[in-house]
Amino acid sequence: MKFVLNKWLFSALIIFSAYKISAQEKTGFTSLNQARLEPYKMEITYNKTTHLLFPSPIRYVDLGSNDLIASKADEIGNVLRIKSSVKDFDEETNFSVITQDGKFYTFDVLYSSYPETLNYDLLKLQRTTEKGYSTDVLFEELLGGSSSLTEDMMRILYKNTKRPTKHISTKSFGIQFLLNSLYVDDGKFYFIIQVKNTSNINYNVDFINFKIADKKRLKRTVVQDKVLTPLRSYEPITVVNHQSEIKAIYLLDQFTLLDGQVLEIEIFERNGGRHQKIKIKNKDLINAKVIQDIHLK
Repeated sequence: MKFVLNKWLFSALIIFSAYKISAQEKTGFTSLNQARLEPYKMEITYNKTTHLLFPSPIRYVDLGSNDLIASKADEIGNVLRIKSSVKDFDEETNFSVITQDGKFYTFDVLYSSYPETLNYDLLKLQRTTEKGYSTDVLFEELLGGSSSLTEDMMRILYKNTKRPTKHISTKSFGIQFLLNSLYVDDGKFYFIIQVKNTSNINYNVDFINFKIADKKRLKRTVVQDKVLTPLRSYEPITVVNHQSEIKAIYLLDQFTLLDGQVLEIEIFERNGGRHQKIKIKNKDLINAKVIQDIHLK
């Protein structure tokens, strides 16, 4: 009799569970497990530094506990250094990274005195697995646009633009600085700039500056130039080796110029004086190539 009663209760529980699941489906309930983003698993230690190489420059890092310390490698935007701040922490912790191409990564971290791996190439790992270890985020300055789509657009333009704009160029001391091409799409300018180094000395770039300035600056007159901050960059220029050339793409909000104004793009040499400047007129801006009208492979 006891067995029969337990069997009846078991059957009732099955019916109740099925009814509950059915009711949840009718009310639109969805488990967050379906949106699960699988974390990378890794080990770190106290006496050695672990390096992670990302496909794109790092924009944001959040550490799960004070047991971790991390920093970007100097002058290399896509390399993260991370290690333990204490010896032998017991509990698993985590950290997250957002990269410039709009990818979000999450990592679960354990302590090991002798980790098997100290260097990780995330791009190589992504190419060999199809699991959902990263996802896209939307940056506010792109007004909700997909960061990965913007990155793809810059990558395609970088690969396919070969003929430079000849009339916007300057050259001195073996360094030629020029506007390769200018595109516009969805309220954004894509400035493709190029640097050629025909000298026998490397050209180390300190910074590149975009600003709106008056064509004629009168003496004893205070002129307020408007500095423009690029929203994104692709393959930013840090050094141009001797007897070589390189290009980069900078994304800016669409704008036009007032009468008497020009856009100046300046590039400054670190620990040197071979600074270069090109000037872009309003007619160059309004005649920018429309991306949707060209054939991109």
